[in-house]
Amino acid sequence: MQISTVRAHLLSYPFPEPIILNYYGGTRKILKRDAMLIRVEAVDGLVGYAPGPGSEAALAIIENTIAPFLQGRILRDPDALRVQFATATGAASELLKLYCCVEVALFDLAGKAQGVPVSELLGGRVRDRISLYGSAGMYMDAAGYAREAVQAKELGFAAYKMRPAAGPDGDVETVAAMRKASGPDFGLMVDAHTWWRMGDRSYSPETVQKLAAEFGSMDVTWLEEPLPPADHAAYKTLRDTELVAVAGGEHEPDEAGFLDLIQEGCVDTVQMDVVCQGGYAMGRRLFSAIAREGLSFAFHCWGTDLEIAAAAQLGICWPEPVVAWLEYPLYSDARMKFMYEFPLAHEILAEPLRIDRGDLIVSRAPGLGVTVDEAVIEKYPWIPGPWSYFSLISPPETYAVVSDHSVKWV
Repeated sequence: MQISTVRAHLLSYPFPEPIILNYYGGTRKILKRDAMLIRVEAVDGLVGYAPGPGSEAALAIIENTIAPFLQGRILRDPDALRVQFATATGAASELLKLYCCVEVALFDLAGKAQGVPVSELLGGRVRDRISLYGSAGMYMDAAGYAREAVQAKELGFAAYKMRPAAGPDGDVETVAAMRKASGPDFGLMVDAHTWWRMGDRSYSPETVQKLAAEFGSMDVTWLEEPLPPADHAAYKTLRDTELVAVAGGEHEPDEAGFLDLIQEGCVDTVQMDVVCQGGYAMGRRLFSAIAREGLSFAFHCWGTDLEIAAAAQLGICWPEPVVAWLEYPLYSDARMKFMYEFPLAHEILAEPLRIDRGDLIVSRAPGLGVTVDEAVIEKYPWIPGPWSYFSLISPPETYAVVSDHSVKWV
């Protein structure tokens, strides 16, 4: 099967009014949400799709480097094409990560051509479902987080993840309110990446350890990224206290970083994003290391339903003790109010994902098992510029956030 064209489309959903969120370290302003839809077409008209990072820099690399390499080539084995690309380009880490994002569309295309789901090209599925956790919780009071946790539980999810940002005492009050509202048998994940991003107000390791003890007593499922992600030694020290389960990995820049995190026992749960941290190739290598060390894995996913479908095809190739969770962003809709609306996330697929009792039922249809609705390309045209800004109190600085969630903005 010969590849005809490779195209990437940047998409944006602008909020009617900027969303202003105040937190312990300053103020966050959210203007829009971005996405990328990658489209690879064969000469016979068959099309493969993939999600991508919503950035103009990524688009330029796809158009100027990746597309010219792939167009005209024969697609038999996506893994072989990746090796050829790495050899031809020298494969700098960031370039290869973006190629592996496009590669998801190659697997979708190959699966459709062969009449098999992508999971069968990645080693073969061992199950048909994967546990989702509802993810929202964006800078609000304790009652607001508690309300969202209960809503997530009512939707059938087994767990809910939030982002604490109220100061040490306020964060403890928040988790206590969520636990009281949701009951003892519901999972609560605390994503504490704000704690090390607040300049002079960032939490000290001593404060983090005290909070870990408080959260552990409230039986949280994990405490995620409570310390600067590059400080693996600090993560190991915290994990060794056994006060609370620790998660991390979303900001690892390369495979060496992931392997150090895993082999040195720095976290209990490893996290990786298929879109921006190395795609299927990285995931397949990491899962073996995670299994050897007796750890677990959870997909980071903060975008569209196409991202969720793509990650799931890889996750079900491993048993649940290894690949335990897939993040499911909760956006406001007609049924429930969560952090904000992002209709593009669902409309990118012609039919909704099948979710049963908090699990994603992974389709056995060819390719990724979903139908992409290309109408989103015209409906949600690209709006240049960052989608979010953080303004710190001390020192008074403002940081812009674009696309790739694995990049540390401060």
